[in-house]
Amino acid sequence: MDFLLTDKRITMFKWWFFILLLTTGTMLHAQQASDILKAPKTVLAGVYADPHIVVFGNKFYIYPTTDGSEGWMSDYFTCWSSKDLVKWKNEGTILNLKKDLTWATERAWAPAIAQKNGKYYYYYSADVNIGVAVSDQPTGPFKDPLGKPLIPKGSFKGQMIDPMVFVDDDGSAYLYFGQGNCNMVKLNEDMISCDLSKVVVITPQGYNEGPFVFKRKGKYYLTWSEYDTRDPRYSVAYATSDSPMGPFVKAVGDPVLKGKGLVQGAGHHSLVQVPGRDEWYIVYHRFRIPDGNGYNRETCISPMRFDDHGDIQPVDVFEQVKSVKIK
Repeated sequence: MDFLLTDKRITMFKWWFFILLLTTGTMLHAQQASDILKAPKTVLAGVYADPHIVVFGNKFYIYPTTDGSEGWMSDYFTCWSSKDLVKWKNEGTILNLKKDLTWATERAWAPAIAQKNGKYYYYYSADVNIGVAVSDQPTGPFKDPLGKPLIPKGSFKGQMIDPMVFVDDDGSAYLYFGQGNCNMVKLNEDMISCDLSKVVVITPQGYNEGPFVFKRKGKYYLTWSEYDTRDPRYSVAYATSDSPMGPFVKAVGDPVLKGKGLVQGAGHHSLVQVPGRDEWYIVYHRFRIPDGNGYNRETCISPMRFDDHGDIQPVDVFEQVKSVKIK
């Protein structure tokens, strides 16, 4: 009799345990659905990565990598514009590798843009080379002035990708680039050539890719992405210097941008200052929500702030961006 009673208790326990598991699973699913609804909004419709943001005139522009293919095999670049950082317009394709280049057909990655001499200079990765294109308008179309890469693959250690150009107050322009190694070289006045024998390696500790340089209150900031873009830990760190050529001293502490909760793989960023104000925003990609990964990423914007010493404060990836007008 005691055996039968114990057996019944075991059976009842199994049923209660099953019900508990079912209830817990339902609650977790509901919580996940709720979290997804609360996720910060993306700014570009679709999957786009490696966004480069800039201000030209009274508009913001974003130049991203077209995402969504395993191995990142896109063959074209687009441009997006906005008057308020919230609503974005797709300006269409501005450079098509298969149509506009003779030396590369795929792997169109991580562009950047700079304005000088009354023209717009567009720097990009194509087949693991770095190219440059020129246009009279920020929305293109852009044309290849060289008929060859600006920096061919294999020129230096690491991959020849992720170009970024910083134009200083005196008009001098500097090109930063590289995966695995962070390289830097001063561009010639024409913005489409440089002396490769003068390339300097400035790789900071933890650097992987995606360099971006900006200047604030006389201080130069070198920012970059750590880990791999397919890694949920992908994040952004920074260093500072008194010169655009370094040496750069890495900031102490945690990354200034990293994922949290359902936001994963937050990195490969760029920064923009609202003209006339000490107001800054960081644009970056994350794994698509839901079900994203290193090949399916989406573009977001978050406010970025500094303390009284000029140190970058940790970015809240859940803070929504409000409408910003350029006066």
